[in-house]
Amino acid sequence: MTKPPKRSSLAASFGLLAADINADTMKNPDQQAPQSPVSARVGAGVIGATHKAISDLRGERDRLLAMLEAGSGGSTEIDAGLIDPSPFPDRLPDDNDASFAEFKRSIEEEGQKIPIQVRHHPTLTGRYQVIYGHRRLRAARELQRPVKALILEMSDRDLVVVQGIENAARQDLSWIERALFAWRMDEAGIRPRDIYAALGIDDAELSRMRAVYRVVPIDVIQAIGRAPKIGRPRWVEFGGSLKAKPNALADIRKALSTDRVLQLMSNERFSQAMGVLKTPAAARPLGRDLRDRRGESLARLQISRKELRLVPESERGARFAAFIEGEMPALIAKFDASDEQDDP
Repeated sequence: MTKPPKRSSLAASFGLLAADINADTMKNPDQQAPQSPVSARVGAGVIGATHKAISDLRGERDRLLAMLEAGSGGSTEIDAGLIDPSPFPDRLPDDNDASFAEFKRSIEEEGQKIPIQVRHHPTLTGRYQVIYGHRRLRAARELQRPVKALILEMSDRDLVVVQGIENAARQDLSWIERALFAWRMDEAGIRPRDIYAALGIDDAELSRMRAVYRVVPIDVIQAIGRAPKIGRPRWVEFGGSLKAKPNALADIRKALSTDRVLQLMSNERFSQAMGVLKTPAAARPLGRDLRDRRGESLARLQISRKELRLVPESERGARFAAFIEGEMPALIAKFDASDEQDDP
């Protein structure tokens, strides 16, 4: 477990933004300032927008840092059951929980070193909403321990800006998670300029995100998951293809709902969904789920004019397929008898 920083992690996360802002006022005009990690990641368009509004960003930094200092005099312990998620979640479930299990074990053995940040719930007295620190909150819940927290007074607008700056420092959100964060802010009426600040993007990038989340239903995005290796170009291609073939949406939902696909990693689930879009509708075999009396999927039966396929969805489905194979002679005999009765 690394030694906790002297200041809150949120204040530390402002270092990247502050480096850009302070460098603008301190550098020699004749020298090229070194490119910061944030600048390198967000691209030339955002750098231009940042320097164009540098005084606004400096004021933003100072104001939010003052808010942090006001609430960082000491943490308090809060019942984890009283803390609700952020109204602007920015994470999709991980493909596996191995890293979280290790993280929880470290908290169980060494305790929670860094407090999470929360605000008073805007509508429910006595409850809170997490600003960031979701994994620490989850670990505290599962360990049935109170959670150490700093309580900040923060509006929705400030919450998304602070949350976005923290995530920019971590740099581990996938592109579609960032797009979903923008969608949630859009839905809540957050102004575009504040979405730019929260995500470190410009108008062109927000337009690309909107071209995806306004076409691809949220339930489809959630069924696919984080897809960390799938970047902006492929998601934009996916959104454009779905816009051109809206009738494929039902087939995509079907493909993503099978037990076999749900067991895949999120990058592979994206490929499955994209494969549906790239397969001509006429070439897609008709299909149906074969379920047992408990409603559990055994196999996917796909029938076309040229092919009949039985695709097991689980280990039990594989046994079902073997059973069908053993019953094939009896089924053929039954078919022959039925066919003879139909002949004139």
